[in-house]
Amino acid sequence: MIKFHDIKVGDYLLADNDGDTLQGEVTDLNGDEKQVCVDTGTQEFWFETSQLQPIPLDEDQLARLKFTKQENEDGSVKFMKGAFRILLHAKGDFSNMEIWYRDERRHIIQPLSVHQLQNHFYEMTKVHLNDEVFS
Repeated sequence: MIKFHDIKVGDYLLADNDGDTLQGEVTDLNGDEKQVCVDTGTQEFWFETSQLQPIPLDEDQLARLKFTKQENEDGSVKFMKGAFRILLHAKGDFSNMEIWYRDERRHIIQPLSVHQLQNHFYEMTKVHLNDEVFS
């Protein structure tokens, strides 16, 4: 389950609608009822946080978010979107990474979900991370 206060408009999540799980984008938040409106691509629905799950961050998700990939000779992998960088010290290991934008660096020592990366990206760039090209 995801904590309500960790969810931001624009975040990508998995929403469970009576057993049918779809990836969607958060379009609105109702703080009074602690409900989240998610656009699943066909329409928007309101969900309780118990019906929402994070999307695990992996190479496929980074490609979907328009990151470019660079494999380094030392076995590390760098993902880039504009001036934002993600460095995996070992290919496929999302449990130990560095992220940076300009002069701000963060060392992450646990796997992130897509919405958590989106929140880091926004805090560092003041631009919301989505599937559009960022320069």
